[in-house]
Amino acid sequence: MRIVIGEDEALLRRGLAHVLEHAGHDVVGTAADGTELLRHTEERGPDLVITDIRMPPTHTDEGLVAALSIHRDHPEVAIVVLSQHVQRRAAVELLDVRPTRIGYLLKQRIADIETFCDDLERVRAGGTVLDPEIVELMLNRARRDDRALGRLTARQLEVLTLMAEGRTNAAIARALTITEKAVVGHASHIYDQLGLAPDGDDHRRVLAVLRYLRR
Repeated sequence: MRIVIGEDEALLRRGLAHVLEHAGHDVVGTAADGTELLRHTEERGPDLVITDIRMPPTHTDEGLVAALSIHRDHPEVAIVVLSQHVQRRAAVELLDVRPTRIGYLLKQRIADIETFCDDLERVRAGGTVLDPEIVELMLNRARRDDRALGRLTARQLEVLTLMAEGRTNAAIARALTITEKAVVGHASHIYDQLGLAPDGDDHRRVLAVLRYLRR
């Protein structure tokens, strides 16, 4: 996979490039600011762009602005945004542009290299990956305003959380140490309680859940 990295901290930029190249990916460009990130994306045609939210010159949202521009103008390019802190607004803005080929992860997730690389592959394949802390924030907000979520069992809430993160039935089953058949059963009850149309496609299922949590 051809990857462009946008990160203003040189040590993290080089470390991330090393991790990805060791995992078999081709890092075709690195950028220290949003303008350079856009230029590399235009010139090098990556499969995936990984970028920090806060970049020079103001260190506020230059990386996010660049990501939104790439996400809008280059739908074939997958985007994974990294952040030091949970920023729900950033996640919502990215999903509103087009909720496919998009990921939002906290930087601490890079430490789990195998899972991080799996998440990149899932986003490149057209999926959506959200950091567990972002999903927890969205669920907590939804719980305050929605009685349907209050009717879900503790296990169903666990399944819903993993669904919203973008996990497949098989991944959910492994995480909860249950069978895939049990996951399907829990998902069916969740759909009924939330008024969502059931769908066998993992990606469309995730998008339905995310739309529910954002409404």
